[in-house]
Amino acid sequence: MKKIIYFAGLVTVIGVTAFTANCSQAEEAVPDNSLTFNASLVSDYRFRGISQTRLEPALQGGADYSNNPTGLYVGTWLSTLKWIKDSGGSGNIEWDIYAGKKGNFTQDLSYDFGVLSYVYPSNGLNPSADTTELYGQLGYGPAYIKYSQSVTNLFGFANSKNSGYLDIGANIDVTNGYTVNLHAGHQTVKNNSASSYSDWKVGLTKDFGFLSGSIAVIGTDTNNYVGPAPDRKNLGKTSLVIGATKTF
Repeated sequence: MKKIIYFAGLVTVIGVTAFTANCSQAEEAVPDNSLTFNASLVSDYRFRGISQTRLEPALQGGADYSNNPTGLYVGTWLSTLKWIKDSGGSGNIEWDIYAGKKGNFTQDLSYDFGVLSYVYPSNGLNPSADTTELYGQLGYGPAYIKYSQSVTNLFGFANSKNSGYLDIGANIDVTNGYTVNLHAGHQTVKNNSASSYSDWKVGLTKDFGFLSGSIAVIGTDTNNYVGPAPDRKNLGKTSLVIGATKTF
């Protein structure tokens, strides 16, 4: 039976920093060091357009430390998932560990680069699902372009080192705490062109103060089936995904 490996990974959490002016309109000072935590509930964990949870909900959470004068940061993030067991392995947790540096070249031109490891404890797959990528991102206003390249095999694909993912998009602040989220991406799998595909997202997030809500339509140009007939599920199909995130 052909073994099918499904992509997994990190859900990117976009933080919104609120600046509060006092009566003299002076800005609050940004601390040199910051530590934040986040917790989320999503109707479907999608990574690069592919469902990691068989089109079912996931619990997620993480922590981030930043040194603001230097732009250096480290963080960790975890999610429940189902694709490891669907692929013949064991375990239902993804654990991400990352570090990098971000800042600005000019007032409008930003950068972010670093390393990210996706760890699936005791996944039992051969090759292992564990994956490490280097990434670099440039931003101009609300728009960005990001490229990630694996320095290991990619999520269980044999001989797939140096696979790449191109991500372009924009997060456009509209009004009253609403942000429009636009994304298009293309995953290239080294030495396995049949598994390369493209994905896209059109979404909206809203900062309610006590938490952030999100709604998005997500799709791909690939079919990625799991389960026995007639109840097979296409993990790459276009569908609506909603979520709620609390940052503290």
